[in-house]
Amino acid sequence: MRPLLICLLLSLALPASAQIYKYTDANGNTVFTDQPPEGQATQDVQLPATNSVSMPVPTSSAPTASTSDPAGNAAPYSTLQLTGIPDDEAMRSNNGTFSIGVDIQPRLANNHRLRLLLDGKPHGSPSNVPRLQVSNADRGEHSVAVEVLNGEQSIQQSATTTFTVQRVNTSSPALRPKPTPKPAT
Repeated sequence: MRPLLICLLLSLALPASAQIYKYTDANGNTVFTDQPPEGQATQDVQLPATNSVSMPVPTSSAPTASTSDPAGNAAPYSTLQLTGIPDDEAMRSNNGTFSIGVDIQPRLANNHRLRLLLDGKPHGSPSNVPRLQVSNADRGEHSVAVEVLNGEQSIQQSATTTFTVQRVNTSSPALRPKPTPKPAT
């Protein structure tokens, strides 16, 4: 029973590759059909080959030598870089607080944490969130990087980026509150 059913289903697929005919009807309209009309001159339409797409074989990307840890082991993350830091202009933050994004591929492992290095020193608590907070950074030039921690051990570090923090000078006379006028007596 099954072989008969399979043969019937396969025979249904055969008309899908049928010939297409073209002719002009009595009103002068061009008509395309898969069944030529009787008594009408038709032309065979040759269709181009159908498009086909083959799936590429996935390849694993090898980590670069610059992202390996000091011990010489292969880096667990192929991409580890900071985002959201201005290139050509200063980072304006009047209170010195802002956040920096981390682009990491593949996704951060459950037992790993990210820690920000501000001017070469750890800044803030390690986190598993790819958005790190800088608090109360002084104005001027700073270097920043992010490292991946496994427990307390650093296993990978991003390239260091330099940027400038711009803060308003709070001792400026323009920012001082205006004195209240004394009542006339």
